[in-house]
Amino acid sequence: MTTWTPIIAKEQLTPDAGVCALVNGKQVAIFLDRKTDKLFAIDNYCPASKANVLSRGLITSVKDELTVSSPLYKEHFSLTTGECLEDETLSVPVYAVRVTDGIVEVTA
Repeated sequence: MTTWTPIIAKEQLTPDAGVCALVNGKQVAIFLDRKTDKLFAIDNYCPASKANVLSRGLITSVKDELTVSSPLYKEHFSLTTGECLEDETLSVPVYAVRVTDGIVEVTA
């Protein structure tokens, strides 16, 4: 059975910027894309910098792939697959995210 954790009201999110939430002991970065109004949730841990910073990155589009750019070393991680565009050996987990009654929920 999937357990959904309520995080924040969707209206409180800043489009194209992230927020971090603790979900089942994991730091999860949540993003709202301004253009599509779609939500994304990935691990907050950046494997290149070895720091929990991805929620501070900005949404960008690289080669038609929606990504978040790491604020430290500027790697781009796909918001749909978690793969790093610059280094195929790096990736981050991607989590399911939804909105229920205006509240963003994540399962991790």
